[in-house]
Amino acid sequence: MSISDTEFLKRLSDIVGSNGVIEDPARGPGPIARPRSTEDVSAIMKLCTEFSCPVVTVGGNTGLVMGTQRDGSELALSMELMREIEEIDVHSRTMTVQAGAVLQTVQETAEAHGFLYPLDLGGRGTATIGGNISTNAGGNRVIRYGMTRDQIISLEMVLADGTIIPMQGKSIKNNTGYDLKHLAIGGEGTLGVVTRAILRMRNFPISQNCAWVGVNDWESLTKLLRFMDAESSGTLSSFEVMWKEYYEAMTGDSTPYAPPVPHEYPFYVLIELQGSNQERDQARFEEIIVQAYESGLVADAAIAQSEAERKTMWGIRDDVTLLFENGFLDTKNMSFYSSDISLAITDMDDFVKEICEELPGADQNSYVFVFGHLGDGNLHVNPCAIGPDRPKSKEMGEIIYRAIRKRGGSISAEHGIGLKRKEYLNWTRSDNEIELMRQVKKVFDPNNLMNPGKIF
Repeated sequence: MSISDTEFLKRLSDIVGSNGVIEDPARGPGPIARPRSTEDVSAIMKLCTEFSCPVVTVGGNTGLVMGTQRDGSELALSMELMREIEEIDVHSRTMTVQAGAVLQTVQETAEAHGFLYPLDLGGRGTATIGGNISTNAGGNRVIRYGMTRDQIISLEMVLADGTIIPMQGKSIKNNTGYDLKHLAIGGEGTLGVVTRAILRMRNFPISQNCAWVGVNDWESLTKLLRFMDAESSGTLSSFEVMWKEYYEAMTGDSTPYAPPVPHEYPFYVLIELQGSNQERDQARFEEIIVQAYESGLVADAAIAQSEAERKTMWGIRDDVTLLFENGFLDTKNMSFYSSDISLAITDMDDFVKEICEELPGADQNSYVFVFGHLGDGNLHVNPCAIGPDRPKSKEMGEIIYRAIRKRGGSISAEHGIGLKRKEYLNWTRSDNEIELMRQVKKVFDPNNLMNPGKIF
C-alpha cells in the first residue's frame, strides 16, 4: 500500500480529525498523524495493520542515532497533542503524564509541587517523556537516581494490532510475572507505542552545591570520585568529567563562558551535591573540596556562590552546540562523529589515549572532544577531523567501536541504536542475544510495522 492511498488517508482523518493529519517536509517525508488519546492511537494502529502500513513514532526529535528517520513509506505518529500532565499524587509521589509531555515541563511541574523529577539532559526543553522512555535516556544525574528505567513505575502501550496494554498502578513493587514495561523502555518504538506513564518523583532538594575542579592525573580523578561519593553521605548527584580539549573549547575566547579554573589541567570535573539544608550542606561541601585539595586529589577549584553561578557552570557542560556555532570549528570542511559509549572506569584512560593516537589531533587542526558521566561509566567521544585528507565520519566511529569491543564495553550507553549504530550491534552483543531480541520483536510486532529497520 502507498502511504498516500486515498482510502487510508480518509479513514485516518476520520480517526484524528481534519487537522490531525498534516504534512511538513521540514519534519520528514510523508503524512504525520497527531492523535489526542490512547484510543486514537489504538484505532490508528488497527488501521495501519489492516493496510500493512509501517509506523514511526515521533517525540521531540532530539535523538542522535537516526531512530525516527523515515523514507516516506511510513506513517509518522507524532505525540505532540498528547502532552497532558494528568495527575500529581503527592502521597504516592507520582506523576501521571501522556507520552508527548516535554521533559522540562514535567520537571517544572514536579518542582511546583515540591518534588524532583530527576531525569535531566541537555535537550530537556524539547525531549518528550515518550522519547525518553523509548531510548531509556540517562543524562546528568544517573549516578544518584538511575536512568529513565528507574523513574518509570508503570506505563501504557499500544501494540501494532491496536491492543492496549494498560498501566499497572502506582506501586513501586509489582512482582506479578514478567514486567513488560521494561521491554518498552529502551525499545526505540519497535515493540509498540508508549502513550502514558506513571513517573516516580523524589523530594525536591533544598540545597544544590556545585563546583568545577581541575585534576592533574587519571589516578587522582578516579580516587576523587570515590572520595566524593564516600564523604557526601549519598548526596552526590553529578560527577561530570571533561578532558582538556573539550573544556578549553567550551571556555575559550569565542564562547560566553569564562573558565572557572585555569586551562592547565588534563581533566576537569563538574561536581554537584543535592541535600536538605543549604547552609549546612554548603559548609560541608566546601569542607569536602578543601579536603580533596589538601590530599592532592584536586589541583584547583571554583565553588558556585549563587544559583546564577551554578547555572553558568552547568552551561559549560550542556551547551555542546557552541562548538558548531561560534566559528571555533570549520564545519564546512569537517568530518564529525558523535559517540555515546560505556566501559569500565579502569579502562577509560587507556581507551581515550588509544583512540586519540589513531584519530587526527590538534596538530592537524582536528580535535577529539571527550566528556561524560564518569560515575556511570559513560563517555561521549566526539572526534572532529578537519581538512581535505580527513577520515570519513564512519571511519572515526569504527576506531572508537573497535577500542570498545576489545574492552568489553557498549557501543551505546544512553542514546540507543537506531539506524546509526545497528551495523555495530554485534560488536558488543552476542549472536544469541540478538536472535532472542528478534524473537521478542516478532511476538510484539509479527508484521514488522513498528519503526521497521531500526536496531536490527
